Amino acid sequence: MIATPDDYAWLTEAADGWCFTYVRGLMPEQVVIRRGGHPEDFTPMTYGELVDAACSGSTGPGAFLGVTTIGDWAFVIEPDRHGIAEEVIMPLSAGTRLVSHYLMTIKALDYFYWIEDGELRFCFIAQDGYMEVPDELMETMERIYPVHHPLPELLDGPAFLLAEHLTGITLTAQLLEGSPYLGGVVPEPRS
Repeated sequence: MIATPDDYAWLTEAADGWCFTYVRGLMPEQVVIRRGGHPEDFTPMTYGELVDAACSGSTGPGAFLGVTTIGDWAFVIEPDRHGIAEEVIMPLSAGTRLVSHYLMTIKALDYFYWIEDGELRFCFIAQDGYMEVPDELMETMERIYPVHHPLPELLDGPAFLLAEHLTGITLTAQLLEGSPYLGGVVPEPRS
């Protein structure tokens, strides 16, 4: 059974204005380095501490993010769209799979990217819609369409369903809020 928008209401609220990125096979420190940061400048934080730091604006200049390990994946959360910038996601995907999505409900700005070793495999770009659906996602999309018709709003669940299909990670409140993160600042993308 495919999840309904109500199943993702809590996650949509938690993700609003945040970018979630999954990178297979990397450790948090490797993500920080690929993003141009220094792991020694990052601090262990809880999810609540990350949210508080981001909301207080006390993170200083640069792009603030938190990164943890979930299974074989590095999971990155950041309170901005930096994690979907091409100059971030393409190099971060080098030699691996990357899935990244950003949701901003107030402006209906939803983005979703699946990249394999620098090659864009699938994306949804706000107001432009979906690119051609690859065979690997066809079954999942066919399950999404009847529940999220006519055009699936990513924030109502499809972003999380697609990410789950591509990563094997079912994001739960316990997983999001109970994971230990490394929090810190990396350089902002240039564009």
